[in-house]
Amino acid sequence: MAWLAHHPFSVEAHLARTTVVTFAVPATELQLLIPECLTLDTLNDSWGFVAVAMVQTTALRPQGLPVWLGNDFFLIGYRIFVRYTTTAGKRLRGLYILKSETDKVKMQWLGNVFTGYRYSTIDIQHVILGNRLQYESRKAGLSIQVDVLPVGEAELPTGSPFADWQQARRFAGPLPFTFSYDSHKRQVGIVEGVREEWQPHPVRVNQAQVPFVEQLGVSNVQLASAFTMTDIPYRWKKGRTEPWRA
Repeated sequence: MAWLAHHPFSVEAHLARTTVVTFAVPATELQLLIPECLTLDTLNDSWGFVAVAMVQTTALRPQGLPVWLGNDFFLIGYRIFVRYTTTAGKRLRGLYILKSETDKVKMQWLGNVFTGYRYSTIDIQHVILGNRLQYESRKAGLSIQVDVLPVGEAELPTGSPFADWQQARRFAGPLPFTFSYDSHKRQVGIVEGVREEWQPHPVRVNQAQVPFVEQLGVSNVQLASAFTMTDIPYRWKKGRTEPWRA
């Protein structure tokens, strides 16, 4: 039944709120954390990027089913920006999922049956206080607090490798593909996402305590950028696989 983990049907959902904090890591070290079939999507061949995405998801369901049959849950996803060249020679840009966390046991079970995204269940609290967004998990040790900036304003964290928000915007999506890899079969899984709207809005990071990133075994991790968005219709196409040859 392993074929089920390759997204056997199209899925749709509504992303009520998405907040993403991105960390820069030396490319030579981050390359060691991704499968052999992928290469890093880098800045100046020096920096790779790990994104921590916190997403309030509603009405997640197989495409075509009514909204009331969908599932609502909160997701935290840890992703690396990567590239992949298909057997046809087409270069794709997307994400490789290191780990996924959710506040619903049902979503952990479904996620691990139908994807290879390594779901676990944790406690997640998310609060909106005016222009401030707070995300906490005692189990994961995660604590993130950001302020939504006024329209037209943009700033980057101190020490960010990005020169400006326009450069950072390239790593804020949309990234159309997500990849997985079965090393035993040497088989690549490819899932394409479809977004109707994607307008990331910069936020100021007041706190970003993310133990999972701190424990990756890499050095010189730099907070690079952060943004938020609301009300995003989203759809994932049925996954496909292809053999990988070095």
